[in-house]
Amino acid sequence: MSAGTPGWRPSAPLLAVAHGSRDPRSAETVAAVLDRVRALRPGLDVRAAYLDHVAPGADEALGELASGGAGEAVVLPMLLTAAYHSKVDLPRALAAARGRSPWLRVHYADTLGPHPLLLDAVERRLAEAGADAGPGTALVLASAGSSDPEANATVGALAERLAERGPWREVVAAFASASRPSPGEAVAALLGRGARRVAVATYLLAPGFFADRIRSQSLSAGASVVSEALGDVPELARVVLDRYDAAVAARRAVVRA
Repeated sequence: MSAGTPGWRPSAPLLAVAHGSRDPRSAETVAAVLDRVRALRPGLDVRAAYLDHVAPGADEALGELASGGAGEAVVLPMLLTAAYHSKVDLPRALAAARGRSPWLRVHYADTLGPHPLLLDAVERRLAEAGADAGPGTALVLASAGSSDPEANATVGALAERLAERGPWREVVAAFASASRPSPGEAVAALLGRGARRVAVATYLLAPGFFADRIRSQSLSAGASVVSEALGDVPELARVVLDRYDAAVAARRAVVRA
């Protein structure tokens, strides 16, 4: 449906809110992913905002949309698990923005993960790094880690799905912070249980501090290969649009007080 067609209306802008990092590679990766989203959905107004370290913040970006005449927007947390940022930080920002611009309807999308396409992305990065699933090779799915046990359990469940998809000897989850085992501990334990090789999948959106920590710890503990962060892969852009479309279809503005 296009402009001039009866019933046509502009698509709600998409505001993708990433964590943000002092490492410039993080924002560069977010920009590349969103460029891919724009290529997949020409004409969609796609914007980025950040929770920390990088401008604009979610408050500022929503204010710009409201002042520019937008009547609605989809806010999508560019996070791989639902934890404090998506459950508390971002809803607070949306509530504040709605208080300032009550006419702006905000549809709050789900976080990127979990999603089956993210498993495809993990396997893509592993293949690019030269990791082959086999009975002698174990796999560590390494994430940033969270103080939210549900978020860590989500990563654990993804590790189980990866074990079902490929003939790995064993697949375990590990966490670069806030929980155990660490990537180094997980690699050492798998080698101690008889794995000939251990591959590590970096389950992060973008390169930066945690990706560097995962690589350093894993290689020091004896990992044979460590994949890059998911970054600008086709699957990630498709997940963004899946989450956007679901939020628009549901027409739900989930803004918690």
